[in-house]
Amino acid sequence: MLPMDAIRRVGVVLKGSSPEAVELGRQLLVELERLGLEVVLDAESAPAVGRPPGPERTALAAGVDLVVVLGGDGTLLSVTRGELGTTPVLGINLGTLGFLTEHRAESLFPVLHEALEGRAVVEERERLEVTVLTPGEEPVVRRALNDAVINKTALARMIVLSVHVNGEFVSRFRADGLIVATPTGSTAYNLSAGGPILHPTLDIMLITPICPHTLTNRPIGIALDSVVEIRLESLSEEVYLTLDGQEGFPLTPRDLVRIQRHDEPVRLIHDPATSFFQVLHHKLKWGERGG
Repeated sequence: MLPMDAIRRVGVVLKGSSPEAVELGRQLLVELERLGLEVVLDAESAPAVGRPPGPERTALAAGVDLVVVLGGDGTLLSVTRGELGTTPVLGINLGTLGFLTEHRAESLFPVLHEALEGRAVVEERERLEVTVLTPGEEPVVRRALNDAVINKTALARMIVLSVHVNGEFVSRFRADGLIVATPTGSTAYNLSAGGPILHPTLDIMLITPICPHTLTNRPIGIALDSVVEIRLESLSEEVYLTLDGQEGFPLTPRDLVRIQRHDEPVRLIHDPATSFFQVLHHKLKWGERGG
């Protein structure tokens, strides 16, 4: 259970392009203010409901006691790239799949009141810390909840990536790219690339090649506290590092990409009545007959 006695400021993030999210957001603001709570909207969400803009989305959680996200998984991921501390995140699914935003719109107010009364259940999801080291430049450090992906563009040739884990050489992958995923991210790009589905609470990190030239290059599961280092060995001007499918950087053979467990997990408010396997059955339509 999550003690919520100290909730005084609530951050609200919504998908501004969704009329449903905007309308639900207005209702949420009315309820929070009725309860005497201070409401903070991030700079991107505020204009959609006619409120003054607050901090950037990635900085919102650091200044509030609870974050409510109205949208899909992509909206929630945009929050989790920032500093979170111990602030819990309540995700309401107004998108399609909703692996992360597991609560339905009609559950918003019951779950919100459970949180405010200290009865909410929190599930911790591990994140990755991704560092790009380039000689003569300041390191670039970012966070990812789902995955870090090194990928070529559609017209680029196959790339070569050398991978070390804890200083030990693993392989030289000739492929369209490489995915390093958390257990939470196992149902994202990793799943599309043929990687395994992991229970989100496992302490495992996945390394999954994308369309490898050598068919014996298969996904590898390693300890989540490992340090993965990746270097581009082929000459190409069209290779990118992408984090959670939202933030990207061009890569060259001068860059070293270091990936390891971040010391601050994401604390998601979880529905204890719904198991991970129920989510898989519902979202992936397992066991349903074809039409």
